Amino acid sequence: MNQKIRKIFKQSGVIPYRVQNGTIEILLITTRDRNNWVIPKGGIAKGMSPPASAAKEAWEEAGIIGQVDVNAVGSYRYRKRGKIYRVQMYLLLVEMLSEDYPEAGLRQREWLDVNLAIQMVKQNSLKKILHQFLQFQSNSCLAFVNTQTSA
Repeated sequence: MNQKIRKIFKQSGVIPYRVQNGTIEILLITTRDRNNWVIPKGGIAKGMSPPASAAKEAWEEAGIIGQVDVNAVGSYRYRKRGKIYRVQMYLLLVEMLSEDYPEAGLRQREWLDVNLAIQMVKQNSLKKILHQFLQFQSNSCLAFVNTQTSA
């Protein structure tokens, strides 16, 4: 029983979203090689909480600033170069979008309808998190509409 124990590297990331003309949109970014659409994420910076580190990654990779919800919406795993990563995901309501940010020349970014964003990402575990976001947001919007119509 020679089983190798693998270290799982912890990361945090955000689902950047906005409401545009009554529609919820998600901001996707490309990987540095521009081959895949992903969300801003990265290793948890020393001395920072996972949500704060996720906000830092959102700025560096996508040029966005907003309020990160400190309650995680889920997590997913992926492999890269033989390592396993676990990404804790947080919601970020985008308040500012900058054209000048650290990785501006390395990535593309695009606002997409949630359903289209789900189609664009390749990782099934990330698709699942985005589906959960869609369900959560749909239920939240429905609850909001119901409270407005019953008042």
